[in-house]
This record gives sequence, structure tokens and C-alpha cells, in this order.
Amino acid sequence: MAIILVVDDELGIRGLLSEILTDEGHTVELAENAAQARAVRERMRPDLVLLDIWMPDVDGISLLKEWGTTSQLTMPVIMMSGHGTIDTAVEATKHGAMAFLEKPITLQKLLRAVEQALAKPSQRIAAAVAGLRNDLAHPAEGGNGLGPIGLVEMQPDAGPQPEQSFNLDRPLREARDAFEKSYFEFHLARENGSMTRVADKTGLERTHLYRKLKQLGVDLTRNKRGGGQ
Repeated sequence: MAIILVVDDELGIRGLLSEILTDEGHTVELAENAAQARAVRERMRPDLVLLDIWMPDVDGISLLKEWGTTSQLTMPVIMMSGHGTIDTAVEATKHGAMAFLEKPITLQKLLRAVEQALAKPSQRIAAAVAGLRNDLAHPAEGGNGLGPIGLVEMQPDAGPQPEQSFNLDRPLREARDAFEKSYFEFHLARENGSMTRVADKTGLERTHLYRKLKQLGVDLTRNKRGGGQ
């Protein structure tokens, strides 16, 4: 099985994740701060890292950036946080994280994210795509719809369709943005431009939804029908 490094300043979280992953047959190494995480990563070369964002010395995003800029991000990283937002998840994936788990972490989401992260690259992409589509479509099934974040591009289309084709041959951030833009355009078209219904459907607060649509460059006037707000 795999060597998994769990980085979290909370003893209870480290213990719980260690117990679950050990029961699954993995070898688990623990670190309570960035310094210990660096040492374990250098010594053990883990197959996967579960990294908490909020830590007292160096936060998880900063450590992720450090590994990325020093060519040490040779393993998949799953970020964890009890105060996650869409912006936090997007920033984490921008710097190389393959998934984001919101605390309290459910057993199902943990095992699914770990399985996807340890899969072969081609399998990992397919699993991440499926996971993202499910989490965005059904945010009420656990968490706030952040899910494991998959990175894909939807081909442009004239209107909402029940099925979409994907083109993964482009940089990760562009692929993610293209997918999210198509996703929100799909729901805006289906709801006749109603931000209230789109917010309810996607599980986002209206303020977060407006900010996300503006960031993605989505045309908010194209699908309006009589001011359907």
C-alpha cells in the first residue's frame, strides 16, 4: 500500500486519520507543523500528503507553495480545513493540490479522495472529473460543494446540454476555469438567469456566486428573462 503523511496541528485529527488509513493498509507518518512535515517528506518520500491549511507556524498553503517552487511537489497533496471557502479551494488547486476536504471529514469523502490521489495519473484525472461533477451537482451530500476538486475543460456549446465532452490537453488552471465557466453557464441558462435559483442549485451563497461568475468572466445578462433575480 502507500506511505501517507498526515500534517495537522490537532492531535485528535492526526490520530483519527492515522487510525482510518492504517486500517486501510497504508503506512502513516504524522507531523504537527511545517518543520516536521518537511523532515518527514525528505526522509520518507511519501506517496500522498494530507495537509491542513491552518497551522500555527507556517500555514498549509505556504508549505504547498514552497514545495512547488522548490520542485519538491512530487506527490499528490490533499488540503484539509475546517473553514474552507471556494476561494481557498481554488488557491490550493492553483498551487498544486489535487483535492480539498472540508472538516469534519467524512469517512466516505476521505477514502474516495485518497483512492483518487493514489490512482495512476490517467485514472486520477477521470476520477477527479467524476468527483467534481458529483460534488457540484449535489453539494448537500456532505460539505459545501468544494469536494475533491477536478480540473477539466468543457467544450463550448450553444446552450445547456445534459452531457458534455471534455478536453484535458491544456494547463490545469485554464482547464479548471473553463469547466467551472461552462458549469455555471449551463445552470444560468437552465434557470433563465435567476441568480437565486442558481445559488440554490449549486449550493453557493449569492455573494460567493457573484464573485465567482465575475472572476470567470461569465456574461450575467445573456440568459436573463425579465430580470430573473
